[in-house]
Amino acid sequence: MSYLDFRNQFYTLGCFNIHQVNAWQPNFDKNSISRWSKKNLLVKLRNGYYSFPEYLSQSGFAFYISNRIYRPSYISLHSALAFYGMIPEAVVQITAVTSLKTAVFKNAFGMYSYKSIQPNLLFGYEMKSFPDDRSLLFAQPEKALLDLLYLYPFYNTPQEFEDLRMDGDYMQEDLNLERLNAYTERFQSKVLDRRIKLLLKTYGL
Repeated sequence: MSYLDFRNQFYTLGCFNIHQVNAWQPNFDKNSISRWSKKNLLVKLRNGYYSFPEYLSQSGFAFYISNRIYRPSYISLHSALAFYGMIPEAVVQITAVTSLKTAVFKNAFGMYSYKSIQPNLLFGYEMKSFPDDRSLLFAQPEKALLDLLYLYPFYNTPQEFEDLRMDGDYMQEDLNLERLNAYTERFQSKVLDRRIKLLLKTYGL
């Protein structure tokens, strides 16, 4: 099989896995994947997952990959907070939440970090559209904040909350307190409830 035939089949997917290849061509020679990867005609994302180098320059595509290479998952934590402008820092890795085990993957698109939570806590996310009509699962702002305080217990003092440098205007004007409180109740965690109350007090809410 030629690379061109392969590319024509999978390019529009953006990224694909070896199971999709085998479903398309059960007798596909897996050595072709390795050969094309060595020639930089494919980009390895993690074991069994690949993309095409043309996507490296496409805005937002690194986010898109996050949902695809480890499922179920949605982008949350620092990446989501930065995306919404709730924290000022540029995030050096793409952070996500999953019901699978905690994992980290590194590839040409960046570093991908997945934090594990119980399956019943996989809520509070929505579908967002990105370039080329692609969509991905993204935490709502309030859920991203809750995921952070739930999974990073060292955020538990006024000083540590101040060090987060949350955007004051966002906290005062855009944070949905009704949704935040409703989502907090779903965690059924007294510790998280205390942290949220302390965070809100720190930012004058």
